[in-house]
Amino acid sequence: MRRGLVWMTAVTLAVFSCACHGPTVSTVIRTTNKPVAKDATQEELLGKYNAMAQGVKTLNATVELKPTAGSKYSGVIEEYHEVKAFLLAERPAKIRMIGQVPVIGKTVFDMASDGETFRVSIPSKNKFLVGPVSLERASEKPIENLRPQHLLDALLWPEIRKEEAVLFEEFNDESARYYILTVLRGGYRTEILRKIWFDRADLQVARLQHFGSKGALLSDVRFADWGPTDTPAQASGATFVNGVSSFPRSIRVERPHDDYRLDLQVSKIILNEDLPADRFRLEQPAESELVHVGEEGGDSRPVRETKP
Repeated sequence: MRRGLVWMTAVTLAVFSCACHGPTVSTVIRTTNKPVAKDATQEELLGKYNAMAQGVKTLNATVELKPTAGSKYSGVIEEYHEVKAFLLAERPAKIRMIGQVPVIGKTVFDMASDGETFRVSIPSKNKFLVGPVSLERASEKPIENLRPQHLLDALLWPEIRKEEAVLFEEFNDESARYYILTVLRGGYRTEILRKIWFDRADLQVARLQHFGSKGALLSDVRFADWGPTDTPAQASGATFVNGVSSFPRSIRVERPHDDYRLDLQVSKIILNEDLPADRFRLEQPAESELVHVGEEGGDSRPVRETKP
């Protein structure tokens, strides 16, 4: 028995000895090469943002537009075909956008706004919609809540005034590092008005959020692929003097409460050229149905009676 006990002890020690000196497995954790985060002060970021807000007076762009209606909250997601859109914008509040089917050039929509009233022509439905810019969601079909003013707010940024209170913070996640300027709405109850996100990789604006009363997120716009504009050399002098030498080529506009999203790929962008007033004028097509959006009963009538 004593010999057996010695033998078992020897075998056990041999097993532990082999385990301790056996091959080891090491796990290599690969790290991604993240861009070096740049530093900036609140004053520098305010100056950079306001240079863009003040520097862009007019905008003439050609874009590929893809609208998506519905959300995970409504349980319905409806994607629409991409259209080629021609977009004009001018401060303080004028915008015109014409959407066409690529190649054949058939007009899908034509919309305009002067800051007070929006007008939308939909040839396929033979309808002409008119309503106040301040109108909140009025249609159960999300894509019909698209307003030209929503694009204007995303493209021509409002200036941050000296009297406005602004908070400054950092935000980091796994993909990027940001600075955030939070502009507050004053009055009886202080609320968030806007949040401006700067990507610290290049200090460009990456995101603009606009909030309504009670903290409602009205608009969430993301910007990417900043690059040089197509502004002609003879017109670019004022552009560069005002500090604007680039523009985002990829823009996503989300309107959570209107239940739709727009993805824009900018193929051509010209800043600060003179735009004649008549290019923003949208007249009602003959024999189209006039629809006063937002009025009780949905007042709609044709421009003139059509012959049977």
